Amino acid sequence: MSSIKRQTLIWLLVTLLLTTIPPAQAQQPRKVPRIGYLSSSDPATESSRSEPIRQALRERGYIEGQNIATEYRYSEGKNDRLPELAAELVRLKVDIIIAGGVPLVRAAKNATKTIPIIMAGQGSDPVEAGLVDSLARPGGNVTGITNLSRELGGKRLELLKEAVPKLARVAIIYEPAAGSVGEVNEILPVAARALGLTVRFWEVRNASGFEKIFAALNKERPDGLYVLPGGGPLMFANEKRIVDFALKSRLPSIGTREYVDAGGLMYYGADLADSYRRVAYFVDKILKGAKPAELPVEQPTKFELVINLKTAKQIGVTIPADVLARASRLIK
Repeated sequence: MSSIKRQTLIWLLVTLLLTTIPPAQAQQPRKVPRIGYLSSSDPATESSRSEPIRQALRERGYIEGQNIATEYRYSEGKNDRLPELAAELVRLKVDIIIAGGVPLVRAAKNATKTIPIIMAGQGSDPVEAGLVDSLARPGGNVTGITNLSRELGGKRLELLKEAVPKLARVAIIYEPAAGSVGEVNEILPVAARALGLTVRFWEVRNASGFEKIFAALNKERPDGLYVLPGGGPLMFANEKRIVDFALKSRLPSIGTREYVDAGGLMYYGADLADSYRRVAYFVDKILKGAKPAELPVEQPTKFELVINLKTAKQIGVTIPADVLARASRLIK
């Protein structure tokens, strides 16, 4: 056989071999992981949490729209929508669900026992709320970040008192469904007595409840307002209404990080941007095979005091210099 015929035969055999490889042996397209993102608010409000997470994911090589996809679902402050939104993410067979706040994490946990759920800086104690077995060994399919906001309740009252020395009576607004029982029943009453403050708690269970509380506060005229951090879907969705009431009533107030950005006077707690960025760590570990049951829940390591000086001027409050000196950030 001539060399030309031999070469032709070899090429024919190679071609035949390549064209008869079973499809299962051919290289399959790589599956793009999908993240389900469950939010209690709207896209604009949620961006303060979702953007740090998205940026931290990019730094770890996960680029949305390229090698990772995200399904966003927003309840816009309506608790009754959470179960269906969580169920929708489960039906989409997402690989991970990110959720912040007790009602959201609980809705996700009720919807699935297998899909990993990452808490994005939820404020209440996840052990007390029944979301994990312990911080060190979470157990089921939930792990992530907890800001343990309730533990800082006494410090927040103390800072509000230091910022407004004449403070004597404080109204505290909270959403019971957000899992704030320990802070309401134990921590804040004890701290108030130690500081010589009189506190009154106001439960809000639906959107119409805010106007009733505002009307009652206009009659009682407290010296300050404490908006319980850790909040919940209802509180997040109505944050601007609370801010507007506090400004109109010239009430010094302390609340969430988003609250002070919207015009509240003060925030003290975890450096939320830092906490949110840690969510990307959990996403990365789980996508690489780690089990949420074995990933310890993390607590914040960085804290910040933020004071809105524009608001202080608007409501006629002069913050003492020693308090200003301890602020991490002043909004001017």
